[in-house]
Order: sequence, then structure tokens, then C-alpha cells
Amino acid sequence: MATGLRIATAQGATYKHAMSLDNARPASSQLRNSVIALLLLAVVGWIAWHFTRTTERGGERRPTAAVGTAQATPMDVPVTLQAIGSVQPIVVATVRSQLAGNIFSLHFTEGQQVRQGQLLAIIDPRPYQLALSQARANLIRDQATLDQARVDLERYRILWAQDSIAHQQVDTQAATVKQLEGTVAADKAAVGTATLNLAYTSITAPVAGKAGLRQVDIGNYVTPSDTMGIVIITQLEPIDVTFSLPQVQLPEVQTQLRAGHKLPVTATDQTGQHVLAQGEFLTFDNQIDVTTGTVKAKARFANSEETLFPNQFVNVSVLVKTLSHALTVPVSSVRHGGQGDFVFVLQSDRTVKSRAVQTGVINGLHIVVAKGLRAGETVITEGADGLSDGASVTLAGAKTADPASRAPADNGH
Repeated sequence: MATGLRIATAQGATYKHAMSLDNARPASSQLRNSVIALLLLAVVGWIAWHFTRTTERGGERRPTAAVGTAQATPMDVPVTLQAIGSVQPIVVATVRSQLAGNIFSLHFTEGQQVRQGQLLAIIDPRPYQLALSQARANLIRDQATLDQARVDLERYRILWAQDSIAHQQVDTQAATVKQLEGTVAADKAAVGTATLNLAYTSITAPVAGKAGLRQVDIGNYVTPSDTMGIVIITQLEPIDVTFSLPQVQLPEVQTQLRAGHKLPVTATDQTGQHVLAQGEFLTFDNQIDVTTGTVKAKARFANSEETLFPNQFVNVSVLVKTLSHALTVPVSSVRHGGQGDFVFVLQSDRTVKSRAVQTGVINGLHIVVAKGLRAGETVITEGADGLSDGASVTLAGAKTADPASRAPADNGH
């Protein structure tokens, strides 16, 4: 019995010890998990603190981001209107023959600058010279007949006064004279027509300009109905450029024109890099295109160097006015948010503060700030992504202290 009691007692002790171990395991595991979680939170907090805060070391603040800056500066800003235009000659003349005939000779070269009235071509004049000679001969003949009829009329009047002939004979002779006078008048008109036709055999330039490619050769038969004509002459000096402007810009331009101001116009190539010519705004069209809401306009250029070519597409810039001493900042400094445009202004402690601004005309890389800034204030132009009010920054290119030089201070010695 004693032996059995000891065995039972030993088994009970073993069971209690096992139970105590089982109860201890959850407590130690929970403690270990808590320690791990605290360590993870500490690491995350240190990383966040390291990247979002600056560390004070030796009285110097370490910035979190490098930024570019610029000052708000007053300058004269031109107000311009931009458009795409097409070069249009003032005069384009297709030279055609005014009568039919064979080309007898040509007196111009392709691409030549011709003056008004200059001889360009001659049509075979011989048929028209013969027609003129015939018209003159008819005139001489009929003029002689008229003269004889007038003499007879005077004789008949004398005889009628002597009561030697009837008055009807006098009236008949007078009618004959009138008919012959009409015939002579028609002959004179025929002579004039023949003379004019003979003159038309010499084809001259109706306007001054540049001759295009020749459309006929010597010996070709030409008529007034030929579509291509003999040559096309285009006036290049001066020359016009037509373009369209939105109707909302019409009042501003009209105000300047009514005030008597001449608006300079610049024509550049399609890349906008090379200036082709300088001219002056000429006029608007008399109606607005209802389909596009634009109005056509025209500018005139001297084109003395012939840099503008007919039907060429160019970029047009119209200088409407100039804003004197307007406050400007780089375009890259202006940000766009839900409340409108704003900029980051650099503070004296190397922090930034957002400020709402009212912007105006863009002039190249600068934009006018009508409200919200003062001259001389510094704005952030680069590296503003991710900035917020109160964020610390460092200027691009600024030197910072070497961390190794402050190592003893970090160690507390």
C-alpha cells in the first residue's frame, strides 16, 4: 500500500509539473510577440523620422529636398496674339492673249522680275497689219465718195434756188450724204479696231512682279480662251499674310486700332525659330465665321528680300500692347490645384509656404503674376513635387556640413 501510495503521489507531482509548463508556454510566447511588434514599430518610426524630419546637429538643420529657386521680377511683357497664316500676293495676273494667233517671239525669262508694261511676247502681226491696211483703204475710198456727194449736194441746192430742179432731188442727195457720213464713221471705227488688234499682238505685263514658268513656246497657237495663258505674274513686294483670330480677341485689337496705334506683326517659319519678315497689321474682315467663331485678318509686309512666298504657311505674332514693369516668375514655378494657381514661396528659415496667385500673360519662359506676390520674393521653380506648407528645403548647389565631422558630437564626447 505504501508503495502504491508513493507511486500515485509521484504521478500526481509529474502531472502538476506538466500542467505548469503548459500554462507557462502561452505567456512566454505572447511576451515574445509583443517584443517583436515593439521593435518593428520602433524601426518604422525611425525610418519615418529620418526621411520626414531634419536632424539638429551642431545647430545646423539638414533639409529633406533640394530645390531650384527664382525671384519675382518686374519686366516689360509684350502682349501678343499667335496664329497660323497663309501668304497671299496682292496681285496675281495670268497673262493671256487678247486675240488668236501664233507666238512670233518671247521676250522674258522664267523667274524674271518684270515691270508694268514690259514686252513679254509677240503674236504674228502680219494678218492684223493687212487688216489695218484694208480698213484704211476702205476709209479713203468712202471718204472720197462722201466728199463728192457733198459737192453734188451744194450744186443741187444752187439749182433748186434757181428753180431748175425739184426739191425732192435736193432731199435725196442730202440723204445720200448722210449715208456716206455713216459709212465713213464705220470705216474709222474699223481702222481703230484694226489698229488696236495690231497693238494686241504685242503682249505686255499688266503689273509689276515676278514671272512664273512659261506656258507656251514660239510657234504655239494661242487664243483668248486659253486657261493657262502665256505666263503668270505675281506681285511679291509688298505681300500680304491672311490669318484668323478668335472673336474674343477682336475687341482688344480694335481698341488699339481705333486709338491710332500701328500693330507690328512678325512672321516666322513653321518651326517658329526663324523670323522671316516684319510687317504691320492691315485690317479685319467684315464678318465673323459662325462655324469657327473666328474672324479673318490681314497683315502687310514689304518683303524686300522675298522671304515670304505665295501660299506659304507661316506663324504670325501680332503685338497688341506691352505691359510695363509687370511682375513675372518662371512658368515652372506656378502649380495648379483645386483652388486655382499657387506657388511655393521660400521663407527665411528655409521652409516653404504655398500662396495662391492670379496669373496673366505668358511670355516665353515667364508668366505675369497679377496678384499674390511681391517683387523680390523667392519662389520654388524645381523640386516642388511633394512639398507642403512648412516643409524644409535646401537650395540646389548649396553646401551642407560633412556628417563625419560631427561624429564626435553624435557620440556625446
